Amino acid sequence: MLNLPAWQRCLDAEFGAPSPGRYRVQPEDFVVDEQLDFTPENHGEHLWLRLEKRHQTTLDVVKSVSRLCGVTLRDVGYSGMKDRVAVTRQWLSVHLPGREAPSDLSESLAAVGITVLAQARHPRKLKRGVHRTNHFTLRLSGEALQHPNFFDRWEALCRHGVPNYFGPQRFGPEGRNLQRAEALLAKGWRKRDDRQGMMLSTARSFLFNELLSERLTDGTWCQPLAGDMLMLDGTHSVFTVDAVDDDLIGRAAALDIHPTGALWGVGELAEYQVADYEKRLLACHPMLCEGLVKSGVKRSHRALRARLISPSIEILPNAVVLSFALPRGSFATAVVSELIAHPDFV
Repeated sequence: MLNLPAWQRCLDAEFGAPSPGRYRVQPEDFVVDEQLDFTPENHGEHLWLRLEKRHQTTLDVVKSVSRLCGVTLRDVGYSGMKDRVAVTRQWLSVHLPGREAPSDLSESLAAVGITVLAQARHPRKLKRGVHRTNHFTLRLSGEALQHPNFFDRWEALCRHGVPNYFGPQRFGPEGRNLQRAEALLAKGWRKRDDRQGMMLSTARSFLFNELLSERLTDGTWCQPLAGDMLMLDGTHSVFTVDAVDDDLIGRAAALDIHPTGALWGVGELAEYQVADYEKRLLACHPMLCEGLVKSGVKRSHRALRARLISPSIEILPNAVVLSFALPRGSFATAVVSELIAHPDFV
């Protein structure tokens, strides 16, 4: 049975392991604000709602909205999944052609702990992955803040970026989603057993984290290699390089481009230096790799590194508040794990 690997950190070689610390003691310690790069057009069949929630998952909110509006779950759209133990703000859409939402929708949502911050009509459903960034405001406390290198660690992350791990929440409590994914792929993936594709996503996330950990170990997670597919910062535009020159090395150091790792699926393996990493991954986890290919999911790529966007830090008595944005799909826990020791990252 698969177990989650130990969480590797990029700063330990320079600063040593971080000291113990606390985060997300209460929802207000972990605030997430989803940012689109467009606004609803104020007309159309879909009602878009900007909502704030606490102690609920995005799917919990989807179920509440569908029930109160009298629509199916498929009629409710959202861009990203947000944490449960957090204060999170995001848009959802509801397909309401030719009719208005219930007049008491805001009050009914408030009764189940969901606040409507804004609403507007739009011609199209909100699709997965269309938001540009998530902005985080995180409160950290504990012994780690007293260590003299805590602020050096933070500055290093601001300068060099963070390993773009899928966070522990992707794998469920005690990694149970990973165990479910392993069992499903072993018998042959079927859509009826995984309607949302969550098990496929879990398996691909695990393999990506394994590859990232290996490149962290040998120091190449932020350095281009021959055969790398490189991603332009701020976009999902990618290009493959057969050889590495000083220009690429300089652009990577300036956080303009990032090496990527495979999200496993149907497609050609990498070539040159990067091929060795993928061959080892295939040798270590043949059932997962082959099961993903048999499922038909298409191979894609994810940056091995994420840049902190507009980072800042506020020092409080016995705590600090970090503020930064990350590209969609990147996890704030990757940042926190570099700064404090916590059971989530073991």
